[in-house]
Amino acid sequence: MTTDTVSAPETHAFEADVSKLLHMMVHSVYSDKDVFLRELISNAADACEKLRYEAISNPALFGADPQPRITLVLDKEAGTIVVEDNGIGMSAADMGETLGTIARSGTKAFMDKLTADKNGEGQQLIGQFGVGFYSAFMVAGNVDVVSRRAGTDEAASWSSDGLGTYTIAPADTAEAPARGTRVTLHLLDDAKTYAERYTVERIVKAQSGHVPVPIFIKELGSEEEERQVADGAALWTKAKSDISEEDYADFYRSVAGQFDKPALTLHYRAEGRHEYSVLTFIPETKPFDLFDPDRKGRIKLYVRRVFITDEAEILPRYLRFVRGLVDSADLPLNMSREMIQDSPVLSAIQKGVSNRILSELDKIATSDADRYGAIWENFGAVLKEGLYEDFERRAQLLGLARFKTSTSNGQWRSLKDYAASLNQTAIYYATGTDLDRIAQSPQLEGFKARGIEVLLLPDQVDSFWTTVGVDYDGKPFKSVTQGATDLSLIPLAEGSAAADAPNEDVSSFISFAKKALADQVSDVRVSDRLTTSAVCIVASESAMDLQLERMLAAAGQVPERAKPVLEVNAGHTLIAKLGQTGASDEERSDLAFLLLDEARIAEGQPPADPRAFAERLERLMAKSLN
Repeated sequence: MTTDTVSAPETHAFEADVSKLLHMMVHSVYSDKDVFLRELISNAADACEKLRYEAISNPALFGADPQPRITLVLDKEAGTIVVEDNGIGMSAADMGETLGTIARSGTKAFMDKLTADKNGEGQQLIGQFGVGFYSAFMVAGNVDVVSRRAGTDEAASWSSDGLGTYTIAPADTAEAPARGTRVTLHLLDDAKTYAERYTVERIVKAQSGHVPVPIFIKELGSEEEERQVADGAALWTKAKSDISEEDYADFYRSVAGQFDKPALTLHYRAEGRHEYSVLTFIPETKPFDLFDPDRKGRIKLYVRRVFITDEAEILPRYLRFVRGLVDSADLPLNMSREMIQDSPVLSAIQKGVSNRILSELDKIATSDADRYGAIWENFGAVLKEGLYEDFERRAQLLGLARFKTSTSNGQWRSLKDYAASLNQTAIYYATGTDLDRIAQSPQLEGFKARGIEVLLLPDQVDSFWTTVGVDYDGKPFKSVTQGATDLSLIPLAEGSAAADAPNEDVSSFISFAKKALADQVSDVRVSDRLTTSAVCIVASESAMDLQLERMLAAAGQVPERAKPVLEVNAGHTLIAKLGQTGASDEERSDLAFLLLDEARIAEGQPPADPRAFAERLERLMAKSLN
């Protein structure tokens, strides 16, 4: 088919998200522009791997050129750099879908992070996270793409200056690659060094030296011949003794799309009933897509070095921060990706790899507490999802879990440490959204006064896994904000004074408050939780924990919230004075409602009726000034 018989060039506007990203690329100064080359090489390698997969069922796609390769062509005089591959290629429709939209949620998350940044720190983020094809506009004023999909006789071109629009047009097949994609970057004046062999070779060796496709460099106008700078050997097939730490770091950056270093590298070969190689990494910093709502993993699946998919669910979702690959020797190459997901071989791999990663984490937790603490700081909130979802590995995950507590002075504590000093029948915890606020909760006062350690749980997932009947060493988990406590049975720590029993006046006021607040609370009772605060609210024994209820209510999943319990510190000066007041019933009712609102405010919640709260407070202030 010739260019005379195809449609005319068409100009399109980028999607809004892409336009915003391109604007930031062009108009900001970033710390590491070298990342663009890694991203384009990574895309080219993926295209070659996709061709290898499709050629399993259709070998004719290889034609007369079966060996995958990536070629970098440098033209110093013209100020261009070309990244060309002989991979699967793209049609015109593929170009519109792939180059006109943000396909990966992680790239959009990166963009949102840059937009939200207020201190200029976002300018340091390039190089810490892959930004895909669009990173080319950091160094190029114009980018041209010519591609021919394998097995077709049609070629298409894509061109843009990155300022809001792109053009897709038919391409002359005589000028297009025989198969694959050619990306030409017309370099900006301050980026012309990227057309120099030394600069490009340095970047390739540092960032893309271990992609599974050979890389060649050709310098136009130079007497030096085309030279291979990366052999395309699969790093995971080599012996560990032949791989340096820097080799692992380079490969991690390539496969993970990040620019930090791995906090943990796990490389091994499983043999026996099933044979497979594993090379996985735990990042040093949090990936931007860590809390992607889909919670998808980022492990690539290979079969005998042929890339199959990066969407196989090899690890449970609570290990989605792990990056890397698995290469199986047993899975059939001619099986569809959907069927592979249901394969018993893959199920065995999933179990083996998941267990091995958790075992490695356990080893580090035992041998290097500081190193493990850094990993937990980044990924503990995700790992704790497994306590809710993975019953089979719950005991192992509980052993890996680390917590800050009411007595740990900001240090991480394991449940083993907690249990070693346990002097009660339950493991107490408090949930919330802010660690400092949880630590100052009035409900903790009675526990602190008795030297009882309380786990402080600030992550959303904490409100869920604690409700599924988890126990440790036979001790159940119990919320300090739910139900009655048995604190009166535990002696106070030395120097702590016991609360006075309520006198007749206080008991009378509590009875009155119980009636006045009957529509708001299920009970008003004397508390053994409180030592310095006057009041607090807790959930009744049969109701869900307060924090969980608030979360579900905010999501519209609680049709009617349960009435809380208002607990009163009978020994508090304010409560004693309220018992002695000779105020009218109307005034005493105002005081009771103000106590309830005080308890809500201490929880970080607004009064149930802000207007009524303000009116009661005004009446009380006016009376006090008379």
